[in-house]
Amino acid sequence: MFALTEDSSFITKYEYGQMLYENPRGIGCIKCHGKNGRGEIIASYKDRKDDKLITKTIIAPDITKISLNDFKNVLNVKRSESLVMPTYFLTDEEIESIHYYISNKDNK
Repeated sequence: MFALTEDSSFITKYEYGQMLYENPRGIGCIKCHGKNGRGEIIASYKDRKDDKLITKTIIAPDITKISLNDFKNVLNVKRSESLVMPTYFLTDEEIESIHYYISNKDNK
């Protein structure tokens, strides 16, 4: 079990959140939301609209300003095939640590 206090000599809540952000369950938040949490382009693809080919882009949202409550709700929503974000089955403690990390990243 990880110690999750800022004064822990083993691992801080910030470090634990960073570790989870980078690789919680095989693919990290960092892959889509980027190193700074402000979002990255996930994919671009061609689509036909009114007999014209247009380029569409899927961009991960900025998660640096989201409240803990909203963050938990997004991560705990039941997924469907229409949603891009995968399910990670994170515990409340893990979600809180990731949120702590992204909320305090610019202060370190």
